[in-house]
Amino acid sequence: MNYGGVVSSPNGDVSLTVEVEEGEPVYHLKYNDKVLIAPSRLGVIFKETNLSQDLTLDYIESSKVDEIWTQPWGEQKEIRNNYEEIKLYFSKNESGEKMNITFRVFDDGLGFQYEWPEQVGLQDFVITDEITEFNMADDHTGWWIGAYQLNRYEHLFNETRVSETDTVHTPFTMKTDDGIHLSIHEAALTNFASMTVANNGNNSLEVDLVPWKNGDKVRGSAPHKSPWRIINVGETAGDLMTNYLMLNLNEPSKIEDTSWITPGKYTGIWWDMHLGTKTWESGEMHGATTEYTKQLMDFTARHGFYGVLVEGWNQGWDGSWFDNGDVFSFTEPYPDFDLKEVTRYADSLGVKLIGHHETSAGISNYEAQVDEAFDLYNEVGVEAVKTGYVGDFVEGGEWHHGQFMVRHYRDIVKKAAEHKIMLNVHEPIKDTGIRRTWPNMMTREGARGQEYNAWSVDGGNPPSYTTIVPFTRGLVSPFDYTPGVFNLLLTDKPENPDNNRVQHTLAKELALYVVIYSPLQMVSDLVKNLEANPTALEWVKAVPVDWETTLVPKAEIGDYVVVVRKDRNSGDWYLGGITNEKARDFEVELDFLESGKTYEAQVWADGEDADWKTNPYPLERTTEEVTSESVLELNLAKGGGVAVRFAPKN
Repeated sequence: MNYGGVVSSPNGDVSLTVEVEEGEPVYHLKYNDKVLIAPSRLGVIFKETNLSQDLTLDYIESSKVDEIWTQPWGEQKEIRNNYEEIKLYFSKNESGEKMNITFRVFDDGLGFQYEWPEQVGLQDFVITDEITEFNMADDHTGWWIGAYQLNRYEHLFNETRVSETDTVHTPFTMKTDDGIHLSIHEAALTNFASMTVANNGNNSLEVDLVPWKNGDKVRGSAPHKSPWRIINVGETAGDLMTNYLMLNLNEPSKIEDTSWITPGKYTGIWWDMHLGTKTWESGEMHGATTEYTKQLMDFTARHGFYGVLVEGWNQGWDGSWFDNGDVFSFTEPYPDFDLKEVTRYADSLGVKLIGHHETSAGISNYEAQVDEAFDLYNEVGVEAVKTGYVGDFVEGGEWHHGQFMVRHYRDIVKKAAEHKIMLNVHEPIKDTGIRRTWPNMMTREGARGQEYNAWSVDGGNPPSYTTIVPFTRGLVSPFDYTPGVFNLLLTDKPENPDNNRVQHTLAKELALYVVIYSPLQMVSDLVKNLEANPTALEWVKAVPVDWETTLVPKAEIGDYVVVVRKDRNSGDWYLGGITNEKARDFEVELDFLESGKTYEAQVWADGEDADWKTNPYPLERTTEEVTSESVLELNLAKGGGVAVRFAPKN
């Protein structure tokens, strides 16, 4: 051993040890004096050289940071960035290639990053493997989806022991038998392959980089950096949900004036197509018509929502678009959709058209048109665009989450920022915190959303799904789940051979607006269903999408979650609570409310005999006065939920 050093987090809870043993760098991690990560290898293998062994540690630098920065929008307005850092400078014995590894130790986890400074020996390099390990101290319970599957990240989560996992996508969330929660992920994914995690046996996990179709993992030239490999840790599931280590490891915003970036709720010509009552393609059932768009805009303006998403407006949806993204034009509308007229009409009502670019994985076709397409949206006043990348592979066999697409997604975000356009990306690369650097990257899909309830052959997302997703996919937030379906049994659907439905109660659907965070939240159901239930619609109109503070007073992954958030623009607080198939009763202390004030608690709860399976619709609306010393009783039906607004009275 030629180095052995320990670095502790600012409060001492997290302790990192880094060692170099016979030329091989190794790290291990403790949390509250318990071994979390046993000794684990570090390093990267290039086609040209192996930088995981035969290394000499040349010198070490240490530093610390303690600062607070402000998100222009988000689930938490003020974020503290507080860590201890060491940077280790290595050189390869004999051949002399250079590699640095930086470790940042936070009170709630660890981040580390590889860096290859400019050097002659690593010009035009190819990385063939990364051998970074996460050797678990025990066989923890984990929640995961397999990495190399079709449909990208859109799968139900498995719950198994670490020893029973496959190669998995991150974030990979685990719970130890003594209750510690941890999650492995990455931050600041830029010009690199996405990281998955492979099961090596004996509770050992190793980074598995998603390859190019020829097998290369990463192509680059020094100077170059890897994304940060991160381990988030906390006592509770809620601690993971309020962990901002990933954001802290991203660069500050490159957009100086963010005043044009506007969170909001939106409606859309979208759910109709998933139900089969309208079509993307042209014809008698075409959804994206001028007339129907204006009707949606009337509804949107009437209830104070931001805008209307219109899918299927542009040429290319007829025929086999699903298999050939080259058919799309992003500037030519169908004859029954007058782009300039609908945007003029939107302006007259004070709402916005939300644009749509479905590429169907035709990347070259999209890149050839995107400048002109964004210019057109600038011309007519479109401020937000939903992009889509339906398809299992792109450009003849590249994965959605390999380096090729990582580069593409980042290029589109930058280009959108140049045009002052906000993005909502479906079939995306996973979020690694880039929204800090490019805050026009508002929200994304990257999991099974509401649409699976409309047509999935398994009938839809089970009641437990939304109690898992906040602690897996949702940890890297935001998620365009698209809540707001009031007709839970989907009686509008002409044919329903798989008995599709929304598998929870109406109160739970309302609670999702707080539990699942997105700065662009959809109000997804048909107008007739939304306006037929004014009590439920009252909540959707009231609940904000931009928060000052987020708290998670109660949560158990896969069972239940209670989330509390404070509105950024008022003194109101909001609570969302959901459960799986089991009914639950909770008592929640309201000590988060301002002391000395009285609040009106406006409650939307499961009504009498509510049950997700047999009676999902009963919704009870009540009010009561509360203070910071009050305890609120919550009664959740099977598959149920509760939504609460706390409005100051004095």
